Amino acid sequence: MLPVLVHLTFTSLWSQLLLYAMAAGTVGYVVFNGWRSAEGALDVRTGTRAPVSSQDRLLRAAAYGLVGAVLAWFALRYSLPPGAFPGAQGEGIPVHTYGLLLALGFTTAVTVAGRLAQDEWRTLELKDDGAWVDVEGPKKREQLMDMTVWILLGGIGGSRLLFVLVNWQDYARDWTQVFSLGGGLVFYGGLIGASAAAFVFARMHGLDFWRLADVCIPTVSLGQCLGRLGCFSAGCCWGDVAPAHAATAVHFPGSGVAQDLLGGLGNTSSLAYSSQLQDTRYVVEATGEIFHHAAPGAVRISDWVAQQGHTLGLYPTQLFESVGQVVLFVGLLYARRYRRFHGHVLALWLMAYAVLRSTVELFRGDVERGTLHGLLQSLGAGELASAVPLEAWYNVSTSQFISLCMFTFGAVLLAQKGRRRESEAASLGPTPSAA
Repeated sequence: MLPVLVHLTFTSLWSQLLLYAMAAGTVGYVVFNGWRSAEGALDVRTGTRAPVSSQDRLLRAAAYGLVGAVLAWFALRYSLPPGAFPGAQGEGIPVHTYGLLLALGFTTAVTVAGRLAQDEWRTLELKDDGAWVDVEGPKKREQLMDMTVWILLGGIGGSRLLFVLVNWQDYARDWTQVFSLGGGLVFYGGLIGASAAAFVFARMHGLDFWRLADVCIPTVSLGQCLGRLGCFSAGCCWGDVAPAHAATAVHFPGSGVAQDLLGGLGNTSSLAYSSQLQDTRYVVEATGEIFHHAAPGAVRISDWVAQQGHTLGLYPTQLFESVGQVVLFVGLLYARRYRRFHGHVLALWLMAYAVLRSTVELFRGDVERGTLHGLLQSLGAGELASAVPLEAWYNVSTSQFISLCMFTFGAVLLAQKGRRRESEAASLGPTPSAA
């Protein structure tokens, strides 16, 4: 486990000036991209765009610049020490493995999706010099790059919103914590938010959403593969207690154990350790069996982890899902060759990922993710909650419930669009054979 790669601080003058220069350069680059990627007004009837005017470029550059400036202001305020910037907090920039892998996963997914979009909409045109040039593919790739801003904002907002809803009991005491930078995120919430943002973007730019989804959805698994490795490094989304002899069991450390790249000891515990440190249930270490009361051979979980300085052996569910996502990504790229309609690959992904996620959830041990037991408790139905123990197989998690809905939607989409294609093919009649 390597939660923090390195912690950058900006106590010297030259480092502060360097950070200012980086912030200014980043804002300038964002403004340039806004100017360069500006598009003319869309004619809905013809689907064509008017030539880009200077006003279009200025408005796009100003909008991009405003967003970049706000983000730079927050970054400087958070990173610089007091006195170097108004309201500075002096936190520096801790380079977390989780954040780095999450950013790497997003960037990789966007890059691959851009290439797939260019191939999907490739339209060759013969120029006067006799060369064939793709006139449509690069435009669609640029549109997809613009859409990534929408997806990023929608994904972050949706993932945060679902986390707050699942853990509303905690946030009801102090609703201002909803906007805390230290809060959690939920993948399914991010998926829903990003999908909604992509749908709106597609409607605004005259794109076929189902076709766009077929291009982008395999790359979601590619990005999630790297993102789950980040979860493993942070010790979040952990698995249930495994038997002591399990070959796949892993231990997540407490504070003062994990090191960064420079060998320094961090003072932050893994999330799995922090959770088990407050777990008052009992466990039989040899079998991994958990009880809510004292039992022969069982020890209190919180006492065990406090003495050992690390968690009990846990199933590495993050790695399980990461491997599954790689298989899903490769499989969907292969399936794209044989799709029968737009939305076919999306339907396959919805069904396949629902099965993968539901299976992994069977081995999860972080009750913070939300379960039926927790939902009943939050609604004040204590007696019903006691009838659904945390360890019961029927104590489905929030993600398993969403997976069930997602699988159903994918199956309906596959059936309806498949039947529609068959009926359209039948209405055209048999294809005449060559003489």
